[in-house]
Amino acid sequence: MRSFVLDRAGRLVLPSSYTPELDFSGIESLEELDDVVRRDFETKAPSGTEILRRVEAGSYATRYELLRDLALHLFWANRFAVTMYDLLPTRWGDVPRSREDVFLPVLEPWQDADRKIAAVEGLYPSLPPGPGAESEDRIFEVLFDLYRHKRHHATELPAVKPTVAEAVADPGNRTWRLRAYDPDYPVFSHQQIVDCAEDVPELEALHRWAMVLHNQYPWERSQTELVEVASLRDEDHVVLFHPRDRDVLDFLRRVRTGQQAPRTRPAAAPQARPPVQPYPAVQVRRDVAVMPRLEALAVVKGEQPCTNVDLIRNAAYSWSPMTAQEITDKTGIEQRLYTARPLEDLALEAAQRALAVAGREPEEIGAVLFCTCTSTRLMPSTATWLSGQLGMHQTHASVDLVAACAGFPYGLAEATRLLQEVRRPVLVVCGEKFSDKIGTVRPSRMIFGDGAAAVVVGPAPEGAAPDIEVLQTYASGPVSEVNSIVWPNPAFANSITVYGPEVRSLAGRYLRQMIEELRTLPDPDGAADTLLDSIELVVPHQANKTMVTKLATSAGLPAEALYFDIAEVGNVSAASIPIAVADAVRDGVIDRPVRVFAPGFGAGAVGGYAVLRVDPAVVSRDSTAAALAEDAADAGADRAAGATADPTAAGSSADDAALAFGG
Repeated sequence: MRSFVLDRAGRLVLPSSYTPELDFSGIESLEELDDVVRRDFETKAPSGTEILRRVEAGSYATRYELLRDLALHLFWANRFAVTMYDLLPTRWGDVPRSREDVFLPVLEPWQDADRKIAAVEGLYPSLPPGPGAESEDRIFEVLFDLYRHKRHHATELPAVKPTVAEAVADPGNRTWRLRAYDPDYPVFSHQQIVDCAEDVPELEALHRWAMVLHNQYPWERSQTELVEVASLRDEDHVVLFHPRDRDVLDFLRRVRTGQQAPRTRPAAAPQARPPVQPYPAVQVRRDVAVMPRLEALAVVKGEQPCTNVDLIRNAAYSWSPMTAQEITDKTGIEQRLYTARPLEDLALEAAQRALAVAGREPEEIGAVLFCTCTSTRLMPSTATWLSGQLGMHQTHASVDLVAACAGFPYGLAEATRLLQEVRRPVLVVCGEKFSDKIGTVRPSRMIFGDGAAAVVVGPAPEGAAPDIEVLQTYASGPVSEVNSIVWPNPAFANSITVYGPEVRSLAGRYLRQMIEELRTLPDPDGAADTLLDSIELVVPHQANKTMVTKLATSAGLPAEALYFDIAEVGNVSAASIPIAVADAVRDGVIDRPVRVFAPGFGAGAVGGYAVLRVDPAVVSRDSTAAALAEDAADAGADRAAGATADPTAAGSSADDAALAFGG
């Protein structure tokens, strides 16, 4: 998993966007490799012949368009070399002839090369420069040097190169010969590539691509020629291909020996059938004995903003062109927050803050739940690890829940159930770290962020109304929806992938079902006609503002009743709802106890919602020790007052709620 780095100026850089890497531990066959290469390199990359046609047809309107095509073409022409091998110029007399892990490429001459090269060379200066004209010239110099000296035909390139013995078995096979080789030929260092900076974001991404491609050929390209292997002399230098790592070598061995593990595909799933009867929502006042109270809510966000401009600066070679504004229009996101810290650290800090606000000691906590879909910790579970780090000698239960973007309602539902058994507070922590699990998958990179939140759910005083009033959870659906968000996905280098149409389908299905349920449920206070009429604010899972707003309004919710903070934090899956609730308090949207409808939906076709009353007094304001102490004192006073006060007195009237929902 590759996360972000910071350049010397403190700007975010995504190495996975410019360094093509495939995870060969999950690729079993050439067919699987071909599928990946076709998707990431071929579908958007023009061949040399296609570039020539576009030049001759006058299709290029700007220098940037031509530069981008050159770069994509060169990535495609190096699709196997750049992902599988390290290229090492070696004196022919020193080349081992019998090793199975050293390969010599066999190449065919590039057809009509002079015409293709001349067309690009003649067109570039005639095209209008863009805002970064000098940068375009520097990038062209690097890319065109590679293009004009490419020499070989790239349409038919085998992933599995011949060994040296196989290559020389046919004296007519051609390979590269370097007429001169300088082992100190200048290449770009890792830090130089990271520190690459351009005023035009698109050019910065393109410049990094050019630097990586330059490094692929660490010799004077003008000294390269294709010759028959029979003509090689001991003092000549050839280019050997060495497998980049153990996984590549193991893949090559599997393919060459035919010992690929068979891929068993599950039988086609039957058509999904609805349950024999709907699952009723849990009406807390009616269905449980120990009423749950929200004692504290604390959040920890990622410390590193990744803006839409940052994404354009770090555009991957496999992405279609897009602008920062187009990302905002498509998702409602202007930045997402990343962290360099481990997920467990975020979760622990959120838990510590929540316990401080609630005024609870570790020995008072009966159970710990950790809701996540991005934890890489299996043993011990993160929940048990948190229990130990917090100083809890024993709990009734400490378990991880994987309910993805419905993690918060799932966590509250399980906490309410556990509360009936332990009759003491339950700590629910929601946390995600997506930034190091995305790679070059564009939809995931646009959407996801990092963060954590924790709530303490304790028993309400005798006779007091609960803060958590209605709970519902769902799971499953058509198999296409169940598999709409996948991590790890072997087909995408084990990155997280999102299939938009299926996600929209499951989100729309669940939102319609939730709204219909709210229309049939009573207002717990008896003031409004239905539970839906009594809702004062909707804080949905922050999946994609554009999508959720459209689906929610079509399901019957007014747009003005929805609260979003996704523009500044991105989609934090299980933690998105509690983070958004805290931000609603920060923004003054929740400035008194408010009844909130919090629906979640996501990976695995899971869904769920909670209707809860949020008191801003229990929400942690910041992480300073003084603020935490003040929060804890305020929360303790509020709990004491709540034992005798009318818990509904501070809420909005039914008339106010009806106005918000058009009732």
